[in-house]
Amino acid sequence: MPLRPAPLLLLCALLVPAAASAQRVTVPVDVGVGPAAFAFFGPVFDDQPIHTGLKLSVEAVLDKEWLKKNQRRVPQRYRKYAKSLDEVRISPSILIPDALIISPKLRNTGMYGATWKPLSLGVPLTSSPARLSLGAGLLLTYVYMHSDTLPNTHFLRPGAEVGIDLELQLSKSFLLGVGWESAFYVPQELGGLGLPERLRDGIFHVGQAYLQLHFRFPYTVRL
Repeated sequence: MPLRPAPLLLLCALLVPAAASAQRVTVPVDVGVGPAAFAFFGPVFDDQPIHTGLKLSVEAVLDKEWLKKNQRRVPQRYRKYAKSLDEVRISPSILIPDALIISPKLRNTGMYGATWKPLSLGVPLTSSPARLSLGAGLLLTYVYMHSDTLPNTHFLRPGAEVGIDLELQLSKSFLLGVGWESAFYVPQELGGLGLPERLRDGIFHVGQAYLQLHFRFPYTVRL
């Protein structure tokens, strides 16, 4: 979705009338899940470079076809903007985790936790069937790290991320996605919640590579 105010106004215009009229609306829903590899740069990376987890996503995808079929739901003043959009993606809840970290202690260190992304924006560089996009967002991450060589740590920090994602549409209902995200957090010391004495001695940057299988299906709701 382009970073312009017009699509955001269009989105509000689509949702508010629907809530007032309580109509049944069918929208394409995209559910993505797949393996992810996390690199906690700093002492954790030196101890064990890669930790594992899952990348998750749930989005309603309003593409050109949907916007064309439902143009009567768009107020007249916003219809020209709807025609210029390739698609608009909406996450149904900020409570759905963006990623789960599930990394048992295979060597010295294990960790478990989750990342939530309450706000994100994406800029598509290409469109389907090979959709390349750049993204940025705000994060909140909690991870419990238990280790034989490092201090046990409850990592709890807000942050911001930037990333790139390539989505390949193999069929109308099945897509494959690969990507990389770099998350930058308020630095945290190991073994506590304070700031580290030196940046490199704590956790401040986490890289994530992922592969996602996307399943897209129609879903009817009463709004």
